[in-house]
Amino acid sequence: MPSPLIPLGSHERFHTSELEVARAQVGRAFRAHDLRVVQRSAQLDARMHGVTFGDVGLYYLDYGADVLITPGALEDFYLVQMPLAGSAEITCGRQQVVSTPRLASVPSPTDHLAMRWHAGSPQLIVWIRRSALEDHLGKLLGRHPRVPVRFDLAMDLTTPGARSWLNIVDLLRRDADTTGGMLDQPLIVKQLEHLLSTQLLLTQPHNYTAALQGDRPRVAPPTVRRAMDLIEGHAAEPLTVEDVAEAVGVSVRALQEGFRRHLGTTPVAYLREVRLDRVRSELISALPGTTTVTDAAYRWGFFHPGRFAIAYRERFGEHPSQTLRGTQ
Repeated sequence: MPSPLIPLGSHERFHTSELEVARAQVGRAFRAHDLRVVQRSAQLDARMHGVTFGDVGLYYLDYGADVLITPGALEDFYLVQMPLAGSAEITCGRQQVVSTPRLASVPSPTDHLAMRWHAGSPQLIVWIRRSALEDHLGKLLGRHPRVPVRFDLAMDLTTPGARSWLNIVDLLRRDADTTGGMLDQPLIVKQLEHLLSTQLLLTQPHNYTAALQGDRPRVAPPTVRRAMDLIEGHAAEPLTVEDVAEAVGVSVRALQEGFRRHLGTTPVAYLREVRLDRVRSELISALPGTTTVTDAAYRWGFFHPGRFAIAYRERFGEHPSQTLRGTQ
């Protein structure tokens, strides 16, 4: 029997000293990754407990040794990783943090993630499906986000907002070990998922935080709206930020600030997202043998196939060739 002191004690997924078993089991829960023990003489004592409900999951994970974990970009989900003891070194894209029981990590799913968990640093992990979080953000904003949510990597768990969020996590954790509790009721589960996502989006800074602030307008002002219309109407043409700023009568800096404040993105990123949407629409509607991925990408201004394929997968969760094959 697992120790009652272990979170989610009644939901053990595995307990092993075998590196390959731990790698495979954790990969099944999250994604395939590289796992290495830092000291060859160290003995792995890996254990994971976990439960999922709807678009959220709670996990307890401990390797019992100093390990290097390299999953790359998470792509399809967000994680909040909270050490219950010890520390872990987290690198995500250009951000780095030494995570402790007072400082969680919230890696962005589109950035490369690499971690070193020190021995004696078990973690409680909240897993949230990316599409669900972004759909929920869209409801809060009144528009669907055009670029992924990118949280600050370090999350201070001592702030009032974070403590409130932790109370929700603790409620879910305790109920997961209760037969016939709230998590057995689908309607309640959905409400708790929304509450968890809302509190996270309001507590942890990210690229849409300004747009969520109550004192900021949620509808883009006329200048930004005109710039959006211009970009959408001329997406197939060569466009620069300078061109757009001049056309709507503002400085480049003012245009960039307007997009950041009201849309949570930049003019260049907005143009790229519009072009990706147009490529996808073309691939979906293409008749057999009438176009190729390369041709469609070129028509919408993507001249580097490798970069285009990466951007397309980040945006839509599949390769462009899969989209094209799915319509033929």
